[in-house]
Amino acid sequence: MLTILTLPTKSLRDRSTEADLSLLSDKLFQSWLKEFNETMHDRDGVGLAAPQVGRNIRICAINRAGTKLVMDDKHEPTMPHDLILINPVWKKISRKQKKDLEGCLSVPGFYGKVKRYHDILVEAINEKGKKMKFEAHGFFARVIQHEVDHLDGVLFVDRTKEIFKEEETNK
Repeated sequence: MLTILTLPTKSLRDRSTEADLSLLSDKLFQSWLKEFNETMHDRDGVGLAAPQVGRNIRICAINRAGTKLVMDDKHEPTMPHDLILINPVWKKISRKQKKDLEGCLSVPGFYGKVKRYHDILVEAINEKGKKMKFEAHGFFARVIQHEVDHLDGVLFVDRTKEIFKEEETNK
């Protein structure tokens, strides 16, 4: 597994550079993407950004199982594959915002209430080099905004006025 960087690591505050899409044909890079995604799962994350594991490039992974269950044709919950978002951008598609509790693998043991857009439109490239464009809503949208913030060198602690230690949130 890859090592997750935590505050006060300075590189977490750097804006990441665009990922070079020619890397997608590199077997070593594809292997890194797999290990990156597995690291997210190993740490029980709903998302992970490349800067959190020491690569300041615009790539993040979104754990679809942690954000949304879908129904298969037998109407049983299934967990679709995770999303690898390369050079993602998003824009709000409604004014609706919600303040909710967020945590982060790079700020272990702390949480804060962060206001995020409820509905966004996302554009990115997947790990196979295909363009994606989709809407995200609710918690799914929150996770994407949180991970894209990492790519800009912004952490949830920069967006909240209330920080809680883990013990305080369990009361």
